[in-house]
Amino acid sequence: MTTRRELIIGTGAAALAALAGSDARADEPILTDDGLYKQPWFLESFLDLAEDLEGARKEGKRFVVAWELRGCPYCKETHLVNFAQPRISDFVRSNFEVLQLNIVGSRKVTDFDGIELSEKALAAKYGVRYTPTFQFFPPSAAGLKDKPAAKREVARIPGYLRPDDFLAMFQYVREKAYETKSFLDYIKMRS
Repeated sequence: MTTRRELIIGTGAAALAALAGSDARADEPILTDDGLYKQPWFLESFLDLAEDLEGARKEGKRFVVAWELRGCPYCKETHLVNFAQPRISDFVRSNFEVLQLNIVGSRKVTDFDGIELSEKALAAKYGVRYTPTFQFFPPSAAGLKDKPAAKREVARIPGYLRPDDFLAMFQYVREKAYETKSFLDYIKMRS
């Protein structure tokens, strides 16, 4: 039986390919109708965070929400500089499911606690104030609904990071280094 997640991933990939047109390469970001750059491998979703995290877990991946805004120069830089580097995009794509949300968007998203909010209201609930912001969540949704929003994520990128630091944050989360050290200590240890 096909799940909702499998259905939307298949139709989402086809839609992105159509949006990209025949002149675009499959690995290049697409400028969507809402003015956001989007990687063709980003998660297409029914916007249920618990379901998306569980889907990522089943695939052996981690779940991350990328908050962006139309016209944001650093969001554009994230796509055209950071994700343009195969060492970064390959690592992220292989190890993470990335759900892109619009910090001022109106689409309805179901949070881990079952409450449905607009993207804009969800961003406010989580204290997301800058774009791009990447929120990294634990490997499992177990217990997340009972925690306050501020205690649900395991790490956050609050703004633009240069490519090396950007990749290091994804590695930090993948390795679960947040359990024993700060990101700054992780970076110092690697130097």
